[in-house]
Amino acid sequence: MISGYAAMGKNQPLVPWQYKSRPLGPNDIEIKIDHCGICGSDIHTIDSGWGPTQYPVIVGHEIVGRVVAKGAEVQDHAIGDLVGVGAQVFSCQKPDCKNCRRGHDVQCSHAVYTYNKPYPDGERSKGGYADAVRVDANYAFSIPTAIDPREAAPLLCAGITVFTPMLHYKFKTGDRVGIVGIGGLGHLAVQFAKAFGVSVTAFTTSETKREECVKLGATQVVNLRDAEQSKTASQSLDYLIVTTNSPHTDWAQLISFMDVYGLIVLLAAPETELKLKPLSFLANNVGIVGSLIGGIKEVRAMLDFAAEHNVRPWIETLPMDQCNEGIQRVRDGKVRYRVVLSN
Repeated sequence: MISGYAAMGKNQPLVPWQYKSRPLGPNDIEIKIDHCGICGSDIHTIDSGWGPTQYPVIVGHEIVGRVVAKGAEVQDHAIGDLVGVGAQVFSCQKPDCKNCRRGHDVQCSHAVYTYNKPYPDGERSKGGYADAVRVDANYAFSIPTAIDPREAAPLLCAGITVFTPMLHYKFKTGDRVGIVGIGGLGHLAVQFAKAFGVSVTAFTTSETKREECVKLGATQVVNLRDAEQSKTASQSLDYLIVTTNSPHTDWAQLISFMDVYGLIVLLAAPETELKLKPLSFLANNVGIVGSLIGGIKEVRAMLDFAAEHNVRPWIETLPMDQCNEGIQRVRDGKVRYRVVLSN
């Protein structure tokens, strides 16, 4: 039996709960969990914010721990290896799957995310607020020795989410990049963007974060609530990465920061619909795209890049049995910038 902390219903605190894991398949591994980050997606799921959640649910998809069991066909991991698991735990990896074949395994029609999603056999996945987890070995990633295991945890969701579009769009020296929302994702986005060699503008609504943004690597800091500061950023960006879930985001304002043919990359998933005026982005040929985590090859590249360039999350740690306190701190916006739960 695996022991964890589950939400039994909407608007209810997490409580101790046990479940019998799926049988260990030939390409599966079991991980004894040491650390698991708290992600905003956990809270959306606990709250049924993106649609009805099937309860009970154990959330958590920023997992780091040691391999304690493996299937007969697993070759890349040995018992005792330190590995990490992000927001995905399975894809079919079949040659006739057009998305897996092209390296788009995140979009595989059989993809299983780390919690609250059904496997092909109908069993629902369970996450990392627990003492162990079983996953497909393809989605367990070796953690570089240069990265502290506690700091590795947020990289596996927040880190890969911000890194993937930078890799895909080939950020390079001379590019002008803005980051909106300096929180769990945004503070890593600033660091990764700086490591890519671009000029980084951090956009925030909190003047208290100005000094921290500079420390993270921002070249400029703009307070979105200051009209004069916002005006100076007009048509100044090639890319804008949006990490805020705020339902009050002023999209006309964000679009005004884009130069001709600039691209806005949406990483956050607000529970409300976006309100866009077509002419505001048609006028300067501004594009808006989305990006969803990253696949196997992107996660491996991200971990190596983070190790080499010293990209690390700023974390607070709590014991796993204080998960409700950690979630409340995230809800209250009191975290700088990620909570990691430890067994």
